[in-house]
Amino acid sequence: MSDRLARAKVMITGAYAREMARYNHWQNSQLSGFLQALSPADLTKERGAFFGSIMGTANHLLWGNWIWISRFDKGQGPGGGIPESVSLCAGLDEWVPLCREIDSRISVWAETLGDTPLTGNFTWFSAAKEADVTLPYAQCVIHMFNHQTHHRGQLHQMLTETGSAAPVSDLVFMPKEF
Repeated sequence: MSDRLARAKVMITGAYAREMARYNHWQNSQLSGFLQALSPADLTKERGAFFGSIMGTANHLLWGNWIWISRFDKGQGPGGGIPESVSLCAGLDEWVPLCREIDSRISVWAETLGDTPLTGNFTWFSAAKEADVTLPYAQCVIHMFNHQTHHRGQLHQMLTETGSAAPVSDLVFMPKEF
């Protein structure tokens, strides 16, 4: 067994995935409200971020969630690649309901995830690498949730730059209902 697989075996459980799915839902619920309070100009203004604007970054965040859950649950994926991810939705009228749908898929998948699959490998086709990739399943799950947090941090910064308040992001303050 590789060191990487051995480390992944002890890193997370199905309960971790369920907690992080709850966190993702809570964060995106808050984020949706803050985004909807912005003007279209604030949403689309180039801000020098990796994905340009608030809308571009929100689209990439949603695209990343969708591509990873489609790998895990074998359901429909978003199509396109990372370059196209910034234009996934034309506006929040498309983004908000799609985000809810993808968050629901993540929650359903997490509810059925046991500990055993997390001890094995996971293989998927990576369009970015143009090849099949095999890594520990646990590491892939951690990556999906870490990717969300990374881009929500960027959105938090950009929201702050607009003069908006930004979502509370501390996991320890997540309400029980999420």
